[in-house]
Amino acid sequence: MNKYLKLLFAFSLVAFAAACSDDDPVINDEEEKIYRDSRAEQNLLRAMAMVDTAIEGYCEDGSMKMSRYYNPFTDTASSEVASIWMYTASIEAVNAILEGLVAMKDKGSSSLYDQHFSRYVALLDEMYDGALFYTGTFELTSFTQTKSWTVYAVDRSDGVGGADVTGILNVYDDQEWLVREFLVAYDVTGDSKYLQQAEYLTDYVLDGWDCTLDSNFDEHGGIPWGPGYTTKHSCSNGPMVSPLVWLHEHYKNSSEEITYRYIDTDNRRKTRTVKKSDYYLEFARKIYGWQKEKLMTADGVYNDMLGGGTGRIVYEEVDGVTYRAYTREESQAGPPISYNSGSMLSGAADLYRVTGESEYLTDLRELTDASFSYFASYDADNDIYIYDITGFRNWYNGVLMRAFVDATPYYSGAAAGVESFQKNLDYGYDNFVYNNLLPTNLLVGWNRDSGKNDTECINLFALAAEYAVLAKYELDN
Repeated sequence: MNKYLKLLFAFSLVAFAAACSDDDPVINDEEEKIYRDSRAEQNLLRAMAMVDTAIEGYCEDGSMKMSRYYNPFTDTASSEVASIWMYTASIEAVNAILEGLVAMKDKGSSSLYDQHFSRYVALLDEMYDGALFYTGTFELTSFTQTKSWTVYAVDRSDGVGGADVTGILNVYDDQEWLVREFLVAYDVTGDSKYLQQAEYLTDYVLDGWDCTLDSNFDEHGGIPWGPGYTTKHSCSNGPMVSPLVWLHEHYKNSSEEITYRYIDTDNRRKTRTVKKSDYYLEFARKIYGWQKEKLMTADGVYNDMLGGGTGRIVYEEVDGVTYRAYTREESQAGPPISYNSGSMLSGAADLYRVTGESEYLTDLRELTDASFSYFASYDADNDIYIYDITGFRNWYNGVLMRAFVDATPYYSGAAAGVESFQKNLDYGYDNFVYNNLLPTNLLVGWNRDSGKNDTECINLFALAAEYAVLAKYELDN
């Protein structure tokens, strides 16, 4: 039986198996592998086609200036430029493709890797350079020091390094998503520039940790949304957990040290030097613990933020030096959004993987079930799960899907969540794909008025990234 007949046979068996009871062994291991490998390849090919078409539609040549909207039916892009968060979604999609290509090669199928890996590495380099148009430099007085930082602004500037990053014009969560993608980029390419930038931004984010002390000399904890905010958000805390675990793993066998600043019980700012691996893991634990304590809801998922105070940043002087002071937060605010639970679920998976501590495994199982129950609504008539896709929620949901993937090695119950995304993507692709692109609503399709199909870049790249992540998932399983 030739390769293609085997694939057809495997797909037929899988379709037949779906109609059979769980006790009826229809497919053997070899046939299951053929099916999974073929689905992985299909997922990856679709992701690549989507990204290639999207880059051409959304981005200007040379500088990678990215439009926020693109209409594939009219082939027009908006004059409104994407924010750094939206831009990072495109880096995420390319990283996921590169990871999928490596996984296929590692499983013994190197054809797609040989054809495409180097060109996506080159595209990643272009994206890294394009992101520099969002960078700017400013001086920040934090809880422990005043220091000049070069970070990423919300908005793109006309020149490299020229962005305004003062006040509320940069936020910590934007830096955190970039840290995540730079670490993935380093892992998949080995290019040290990604690791260096990831660690620099990590230093900046952790400088925002509220290390002021309460009456029991415990840290108040939490990272504000940005240096210009007092509210502490799920999105400025949870996304940092996994990257910190990855940095811990990178330095686990290294004696390299880091010196950081903290507040002692006498309220003086002091320094301490520790091993990098210990520092990063301890901070991952602290951030995870803070968010679990402060932002989990009665439904077992995570609320949006902790706020309700004055909203004014206040300062104090210690030994004649000015520092940022504690601002009281009063209450949680919602609603729960899927990515906030997703980042914590991925964090629990990573913390359990490196520590083996049962607390994180328990959290992982409970959060998996709670998230699937809360964010996915089952449509029995059509045998699908429906997720809210308003606003930026395709990207939010993609973070949750990735978390389900991260959880599956430790909890088989996460597989249902993963499969719900695969099914929705395939339905959208089989019924509505247009010029390699998918509509925001995978279950309904495009607007009948072609002029009303302006599509957010972040949503489009999120769907491409999902397909690529699912390709690797199939290979790993």
